[in-house]
Amino acid sequence: QVHVVESGGGLVQAGGSLRLSCAASATFFNVKPMAWHRQAPGLQRELVAALSTDGRPTYADSVKGRFTISRDNAKNTIYLQMSSLKPEDTAVYYCNVQRESNYEPYWGQGTQVTVSS
Repeated sequence: QVHVVESGGGLVQAGGSLRLSCAASATFFNVKPMAWHRQAPGLQRELVAALSTDGRPTYADSVKGRFTISRDNAKNTIYLQMSSLKPEDTAVYYCNVQRESNYEPYWGQGTQVTVSS
């Protein structure tokens, strides 16, 4: 069984900041949180930021310079520090977790981020 726990979403005014957390664990195999995606109403889920196993980050163009992804290996947790938030950042943010042996993906339940103008 895989557990993916996301937290940190909420309502914030434009220009504000939020920090999302994603902690992952599994009963019989190793998993690692790898990326944040988001899905706004009526739109497809899109990649926001990803972190490779060797620590290299990748960002969507729309969030470059405003969002920072990081990982705490001891806690098997990734974070998404979001600054200078815009109304268009409003979405449900999902954590993507991968099984280390075969890269099988798992998803969290999502955390709502709402940015008011």
